[in-house]
Amino acid sequence: MVGVFFATGFEEVEALAPVDLMRRAGIEVKLISINETTEVTGARGVKLVADECISNTDFESLEGIVLPGGAPGFKNLDKSEKLMQRVSEFLNTGKLVAAICGAPSVLGKRGMLKGKKATVYPGMEDMLEGAAVSKSKVVKDGNLITSRGMGTAVDFGLALVEYFRDENVAKELSKAIVFEA
Repeated sequence: MVGVFFATGFEEVEALAPVDLMRRAGIEVKLISINETTEVTGARGVKLVADECISNTDFESLEGIVLPGGAPGFKNLDKSEKLMQRVSEFLNTGKLVAAICGAPSVLGKRGMLKGKKATVYPGMEDMLEGAAVSKSKVVKDGNLITSRGMGTAVDFGLALVEYFRDENVAKELSKAIVFEA
């Protein structure tokens, strides 16, 4: 199961496109609010009802953590020490951590990207402390996947599908959604 974490101000497309793609590929996904309530409001005012709150999350059941961007969403994710502690544990134990847009900057700021390849929203590259910075749409480095922003959300979602399934499943899904003509 993959946990996608939601904070007030999340970028709707960056969060929901990957959720949609993973579910189409048969990957079990849980939407998790870092707030005390399951209702979370995105950066563009879209209200989402998560499956559960972080206080009820069984992190041992998760194979991966996905962090959407969006302002102030990624900054609010950073304020959750419980989440950030688990992100660090996942990176150190080989479980997937995936972050898009501004969210990779949180990992960099906390020293989690040392020796890793990563990308981030344009103009935030200096926040990827210790990382080999790329301007690619999606960067995969072992159990870390990062992406640049809303315009790369489908690429990001397909990279998650490839990670949890395989390249052929991601290619077939890409064709099925007419992402690749």
